[in-house]
Amino acid sequence: MINRILIIFIFILFILLPLSTNIFTDIEIKKGNAFKSLRNIEPIRNNFSEAINKVSRSVVGISAFIEDKEEYPWEIKDGIFYPHREKINQIKNLGSGLIYSNNGYIITNTHVIQNSNKIFVTLSGGQQIPAKIVGQDSLTDIALLKINILDLPVAALGSPNNLVVGDWVIALGNPLGLFDLSFQPIATIGIVSGLNIDFGIKDNGYVYKNMIQTDASINEGNSGGPLINSNGEVIGLNTFIMTGSNNNQGSIGIGFSIPIDQVTRIAHDLILYGEVKRTYKTGLTLKPTNEHLINYLKIPFNYGLVITDIEKKSSAMQSKLKIGDVIFKVDDMIINSNQDFINVNRDNLRKSGDIINLEVWRNDSLYYFELEL
Repeated sequence: MINRILIIFIFILFILLPLSTNIFTDIEIKKGNAFKSLRNIEPIRNNFSEAINKVSRSVVGISAFIEDKEEYPWEIKDGIFYPHREKINQIKNLGSGLIYSNNGYIITNTHVIQNSNKIFVTLSGGQQIPAKIVGQDSLTDIALLKINILDLPVAALGSPNNLVVGDWVIALGNPLGLFDLSFQPIATIGIVSGLNIDFGIKDNGYVYKNMIQTDASINEGNSGGPLINSNGEVIGLNTFIMTGSNNNQGSIGIGFSIPIDQVTRIAHDLILYGEVKRTYKTGLTLKPTNEHLINYLKIPFNYGLVITDIEKKSSAMQSKLKIGDVIFKVDDMIINSNQDFINVNRDNLRKSGDIINLEVWRNDSLYYFELEL
C-alpha cells in the first residue's frame, strides 16, 4: 500500500515539476521585460534634461517697473491742510526673455515691458542687469531689449514647420517670479496640442497667427520665454494662456506660443530700424458701394469699395488701377469698408513694401492686380 502511495506521489511530482518551472521562468521573463521597460524610460528622461541644459542659460527673467503717479490736491495732517502732493507707486511686471545674440539682444513680449520706466534682466546665476528697449511691435506682441554685456550664451533655433501634434515640448521661463529665487529658468513639459491657430485681431490690438498650442504649464511670468523641442531647439515664444474664466489666472493646460521664425523676422526689423514699419500709403481714395453705384456700374454683388481718386505717381497708379474700379477682395478676403481694407492688412501682419493681391470689377469683367503698400 505504501509503495503504491509513493509511486502515485512521484508520478504527480513528475507532472507538476515542469509546470512550476515554466511559471517561475515566465515570471522571470516578465520581470526582465519590466526592468527593460524601465531602462527604456531612462533615455527619455535624459533627453529632456539635455534639452533643458542646452537652452537654460540663454533664458532670462525680466522685471519691468511702471511708475503710477497719484496726485492729491491737499491732505490733512495733524488737523492742518497741506497743499498739493504727488505720490509715485511702482508697479512690477514679471516676464521672461530669450537671449537672441551674444552681444546682448534679448527677445520678449511687448506686453511684458510696455509703458515701463525701468527694466532689469536677471541672467542664469542671478546677475541682474539694467536693460533698455530697442523696439517693440504692438501688432505681433514682440519686443527687443538690449543689455550691455558680451559673450552671452545663445540657444539653437529649430523649425516650427517640422512640428506635429503630439511632439514633446518644454516651456522655460520665470513663472510667478520663481527665476529670481532659483536663479535659473523653471521648466514644464507637455506636448504640441495644436498648430497654425489664428486668433485674428484681439481686443488688445495684438494679432496672433499660426500659433503653437501646448499643454505645458504656462503661468504669469512665462510670457517671453522659449518653447523648445526635445532636441533643445527653440521653436516658439510663450505668449499667453486661456484660463477659462476671469477669476482663474493660472494654467489649465491651454497655452500658446508664437512660432520662432515669425519672432526672428520681427527681431531683425527691430534691430535695423527700431520698429516694424507698418505705415503705408497706396494713393487710393475709396468709397463703399451703395445701391446707386451698384446700379450705375452694373456690379453683380453688393459689397466692395469704389476707387474715387488716385494720386499721381502712387503705387496705385503704378499698378494701373483706375477710377471707377471696384475692389471687392484683398488677399482673398471680402471688403466692404475702408476699415476692412486696413483690418485685412493688419490681420496678415503686412508691412510697408509688402505686395497685396486685389480682385477688381471693371467694365463687367473681373481683373486681378498687385498693389505695393
